[in-house]
Amino acid sequence: MAVDDFLHTDPLLHSNGAHANNNNNKKNINFVSLAKWVLKFTMWIVFLAYVALFFLIPTDFGTELYADWTAATNGSLFGDIGSMLLLYSAPIIFIAFLAVLYLLISGKTDYNYNYKSIYFIVENLALRIGTIGLYCLAFLFIPVARGSVLLRLINIPFEQAIRYHVWLGHLTMLLFTLHGLLYVIAWTMEGHLLKEILEWADTGVAHLAGVISLIAGLLMWMTSLYPVRRNKFELFIYTHQLYVIFIFFFAFHAGHFIFCVPAGGIFLFILDRFLRFCQSRKTVDIISIKCLPCGTMELTFPKPANLRYNALSFIFLQVRELSWLQWHPFSVSSSPLDGKYHLCVLIKVIGEWTKKLKGNVLNSFGADLHLRPRTKITASVEGPYGHELPYHLMYENLILVAGGIGISPFLAILRDILHRTREGKPCLPRNILIVWAVKRSNELPLLSINNMELICPFFSDKLSLEIHIFVTRESEPPLEEGQVHEATYSSPSVSNNSSMSILVGTGNNIWSGLYVISSTLGFVILLYVLDIFYINPYDISPWWYKALLLVICMLASVFIFGGVVVSLWHLWERRNAAREASMDDRRVVENMQHDEILAHKDSFQQKILSSTNTYYGSRPDFKDIFGDISEKWGCVDVGVIVCGPPSLQTSVAKEIRSLNIRRQGNHPIFHFNSHSFEL
Repeated sequence: MAVDDFLHTDPLLHSNGAHANNNNNKKNINFVSLAKWVLKFTMWIVFLAYVALFFLIPTDFGTELYADWTAATNGSLFGDIGSMLLLYSAPIIFIAFLAVLYLLISGKTDYNYNYKSIYFIVENLALRIGTIGLYCLAFLFIPVARGSVLLRLINIPFEQAIRYHVWLGHLTMLLFTLHGLLYVIAWTMEGHLLKEILEWADTGVAHLAGVISLIAGLLMWMTSLYPVRRNKFELFIYTHQLYVIFIFFFAFHAGHFIFCVPAGGIFLFILDRFLRFCQSRKTVDIISIKCLPCGTMELTFPKPANLRYNALSFIFLQVRELSWLQWHPFSVSSSPLDGKYHLCVLIKVIGEWTKKLKGNVLNSFGADLHLRPRTKITASVEGPYGHELPYHLMYENLILVAGGIGISPFLAILRDILHRTREGKPCLPRNILIVWAVKRSNELPLLSINNMELICPFFSDKLSLEIHIFVTRESEPPLEEGQVHEATYSSPSVSNNSSMSILVGTGNNIWSGLYVISSTLGFVILLYVLDIFYINPYDISPWWYKALLLVICMLASVFIFGGVVVSLWHLWERRNAAREASMDDRRVVENMQHDEILAHKDSFQQKILSSTNTYYGSRPDFKDIFGDISEKWGCVDVGVIVCGPPSLQTSVAKEIRSLNIRRQGNHPIFHFNSHSFEL
């Protein structure tokens, strides 16, 4: 019995000990889980606060908090640097410390992942990353719809919206690349990589279509990187036409159900693209061509009287003799008040395309540009695009900072302000400072394009205009300074119906609205008809085929239903053009005024150069410039518009931010605006 008792009681004692150990393990697990939860919660709170910081700083409330923070921490051992490091760097470092603790605690738990578990994790991660990329794709095409009603609604012009497309494009392709790479790793682990890549399933995703779409996306992504885009712009333009393959095969890969996520943004892009195609089919004659000594050309195009634009608008120009695919943006250098029937742009020869354009101009018109052209230059125009409201008229005090050809939109602004001042139209600007940095003094005649005395006599009595020019690569004035630089000029004959088309998304609101509404209704109708009479009766089930039908419905609704509205819009334009043809005498008056302006260039150039401060061998010191303005203009709102290279924008923005942060009560508040365009 004793032996039996011993054998019986030993398991009981062992069971009690195991039970106690289980309780201890549970307590340890609960403690570790609680500690991990607290650490993770703390890291998220710090991270969200850190992100919110960047959104709060530009606001008035954030500016006050920042001033209080610097005042409270400025007296520390490290001074201003310590304040900035503590505010912007300490949160990330603190999260890193907490991450170390989190990983140490997590390492104490025993996770034994087997091979299948790792495969499941990789595949699940690939799926989640692809889903995030899908959400980015839903917004990718919205910023490149140049005449989109959404961009017009929030007053974001295309030259600024394109930046969001660039950022979203990088993020989308990064996520899709990781998505594909992780699936390749997972399939390699399973040992059937080639089989999975070549699979084109009827139900679910089609892998081969996804591979083709990803390859097209990678080609677009690699050639859109800044060094390639800057040095090989043609390669960037041509490879970006692969977006058609990318969209189609992405639809095949994802299927109709998933493709519905980005379909809205893609549909808006198709709407804009078709309207731009219709507008660009019409060739536009060139009213006049003027070549300045610095190599810059001024082209004047005819336009309908009802085609609206403002002084900060821009157009896209195509010359078919140079390329059928390349469209280049140029800022408008004329004011809408210069005349109803023409529009001007300045083009500086800085790349292969502009060099070829100037060569064609010289070859077409010969050495004497007053002769009739020997060959025709076939130009097409898209636009104009830009801000809905001319925000340069919102400020009584303006500072215009330009670099090189960036002076072009500011010439339009000056002309617009002068016209409004003369005609008594609403116009706030009264104090204007122009800061212009150029490389060579041969660019100075660009200022002579604006004959202010002719536009608005005695403008100096109504406007305070000050111009500072910095010639950075010449240490002293050239010998011919003060002499008039003559420009070659031509007035080719203009044929009938040769003006720009008004078929643009930023044009007539009624017609553009009817175009969007009719196309959308057509899309809904086609989907309904297709579902009732084809998909359901014939039991169409393949995902990729349904996605193809969805894309076809999108295209057909724009081409058919939207095309009807565009045709009616075009007929309406032709009727207006015929009505305007009976008013040719008015066009003649405008051309005579244009020639009169050219005739007075010499006298005006002498006046403008005598009232301009020109500095050779130096760059603008924005600290001194804005400091002097702060003392001179006092407590006012100052609009600052910058048009030039990124380095110029950064320098001005940095100085404005610094002045606004340290602003005293009697100093102005500077409002930064950028008008630079770069694809």
